[in-house]
Amino acid sequence: MQQLTVREIKESDIELIIQYWLSASDDYLTSLGVDLARMPSVTDWQRMLASQIELPYQEKQSYCTIWELDGKPIGHSNVNKIIFGEEASMHLHIWYAEERRMGLGVAFIKRSLPFFFKNLQLLKVYSEPFALNDAPNKTLAKAGFHFIKEYTTVPGSINFEQPVKRWEIKAADQ
Repeated sequence: MQQLTVREIKESDIELIIQYWLSASDDYLTSLGVDLARMPSVTDWQRMLASQIELPYQEKQSYCTIWELDGKPIGHSNVNKIIFGEEASMHLHIWYAEERRMGLGVAFIKRSLPFFFKNLQLLKVYSEPFALNDAPNKTLAKAGFHFIKEYTTVPGSINFEQPVKRWEIKAADQ
């Protein structure tokens, strides 16, 4: 039986996250809604991730959990656009193609949400994946998120304008 664990990000995870982003194919990144011209440099990734590890929860602009399968880090979930005590925007990534489409995302999300709700004292977590990317949209529905709407926006600092589906889950739903 596979052992799934979720924990907070550590310094040693920074390179794994950077490798995920920088080794991904252009086609894969585009399928996520990433504007390739907006990708941060290695130095910018390192600086941003390291600074968020050190900050107290009330000051975090981003907060990340690491997903482990049988003790090996294979992905992460992070929130940004944090309004402490209110809401945050969640993202989910399984780093290795061979571990995608196995149904692991639902279990990892369910294990990550308590970190986000408790540590950031959130009332609501939302996610806005690219509407044309079926995987996260199906995963969020299975994880108990409620579909709110579809609209066009630039959802993040590394994205192009795109249709997104907004999903939400409340602390009270847990």
